Amino acid sequence: MQWMTLRTAEGISGYRGGRRSPIGIGGAVAVHALVAGIFLMMPKEMIQQFTEAPFTTYAVPEAVPPPPEKPAPETDRKLPSQPSPQPTATKPIVQTPDSGFTAKGDQTPTEPGTGSGAITPPFTPPAPDPVLVDATIDPRALAMFQPDYPGAMIRQSMEGSVTVRVTIGADGRVVDIERLSATDEAFWLATQRHALRKWRFRPATRDGVAISSIKVLTVRFRLADV
Repeated sequence: MQWMTLRTAEGISGYRGGRRSPIGIGGAVAVHALVAGIFLMMPKEMIQQFTEAPFTTYAVPEAVPPPPEKPAPETDRKLPSQPSPQPTATKPIVQTPDSGFTAKGDQTPTEPGTGSGAITPPFTPPAPDPVLVDATIDPRALAMFQPDYPGAMIRQSMEGSVTVRVTIGADGRVVDIERLSATDEAFWLATQRHALRKWRFRPATRDGVAISSIKVLTVRFRLADV
């Protein structure tokens, strides 16, 4: 009994604590080396497929519903009648017959902007200013130009003067006389009567033609001339 127990204990002890088979260990090493070699020989792209980040998700927008259809307009409603357009009268086009006139090349050149065929009128110089000659005292009537001295003014030993505006006709006679100033009424009346009867002028002329004119004169009355 003691021998069997010992035998059994040795057998159990030899099974559990015995050394492993070198063939099994070598097989395991060979398998791991083969797996490691396969892993190292795999392309980089295949390895990256397993190491990429997981898929990302995003929210899908909901579809917008179409707008509601508008109701069709009512066609039963009658539109107000529009007045028919009235015909507008147009002016008749009158075609003028062709005159047959053609401008030759040797005619007077036309000015720019006057149109083709327009003939420029001949140049006419501007008319000269008219030549005016003022009226003057007729030398033949110069001796009778001084009016008679009023007697009342002589007795009073009074001298004076008269300024008048006279209108001279084309014949050289005084047709009108106007008083501008006078020392005394007697001097004015003596001058007025004498001018209408005795004064004579060479009339004014325009381009040699006698015309009426106006002249201002002053008559002096002095006692030394009496």
